Amino acid sequence: MKKSALGRGLGALIDDADILKEQISGVADVEISKIEANPYQPRTTFDEEKLEELAASIREIGLIQPITLRKTDGEKFQIITGERRFRAAQLAGLTRIPAFIREAGNDAMLEMALVENIQREDLNPIEISLSYQRLLDECNLTQDTLSTRVGKKRSTVANYLRLLRLPAEIQKGLREKQISVGHAKALINLEDEETQIMLFRQILRYDFSVRKIEEIVREFGEQEKEKKETKNKTGVPEFLKPIQEQLKEFFSVPVKISADVEGKGKITIAFNSEDELRKIVKSIENQK
Repeated sequence: MKKSALGRGLGALIDDADILKEQISGVADVEISKIEANPYQPRTTFDEEKLEELAASIREIGLIQPITLRKTDGEKFQIITGERRFRAAQLAGLTRIPAFIREAGNDAMLEMALVENIQREDLNPIEISLSYQRLLDECNLTQDTLSTRVGKKRSTVANYLRLLRLPAEIQKGLREKQISVGHAKALINLEDEETQIMLFRQILRYDFSVRKIEEIVREFGEQEKEKKETKNKTGVPEFLKPIQEQLKEFFSVPVKISADVEGKGKITIAFNSEDELRKIVKSIENQK
C-alpha cells in the first residue's frame, strides 16, 4: 500500500515520474548539518507535540523511512520531502539521517513538495489552499490539470482556492482550527467583509454549528436581494405625479418621470415629429 500511494502521488504530479524514480541513487547517510530546509515547503506550522512523539520513536527504533534530498552547490542538500521527519530527527539528537538523493529542478522540487504534502492530507485548509494556488501560479497549471495531479475533484480544488478570498482574521481561525471548512464555505457566500468577520466572531462566541451559519447567511442573502430589488424598482412616486402632469400640459406632449427609492431618476419627453421637437425646444428657451 505504501508503494502504491507513493507511485500515485508522483505519477499524478509529474509526467516523467518513472524516469525521475530511476535517478534515485539509493539510500545514503547524510550529515544533518549539511541539510537545508525546503524553501518551497507548503507547511507553515508543525505540531510540536507530534514532533516530540516522533522524536521519541526515532530515539527508540531509529528513522525507518528515509527523507528525500537533492544536492545543491557545494556539499549541501535540500529537502524535497520529509521535513517533519528531519525536524524530529534533529530533536532526537541524530547527527546523520538516511536519505534518498535525487536530481530535481526547482519546478519539479516545488511540485513534489506541494503534492507530497497535499497527498498526506495533514495540512490545515489554508496551507492546502496556498499549495493549490502556488501550483497554479508557479507551475503554470490549470485547475483541470491540478485536480488531476492531486487526485481531487475540480470543484474541491475550486472550493479550497475560494478560502483565500476570506479576510485574514478568518483565515487565521481556519489555520488554528477555531472554525471548520464548512463554516468558512458558508461565510464566503457573504459579499460584505465586515459581515463575514462579525459572523466569524459570533461562531467563536456562541459555538454556532455550520447549519446555523448557513441559515444566517441565507437570511442575509435574502435581505440583500430584497434591498437590490427595491432599489432597482422604478416608477412614478406619488409626490412626482403632479409634476409629471404639469410637464405634459406645458409641452403638450407625453412626459414620463421614473425614479428609484433614493430619488434618482430621469424625465423622458416624447415627440412624434421634428416640428414637435422644435416646439419643445422653443418652450424651454422661452423660460430662460
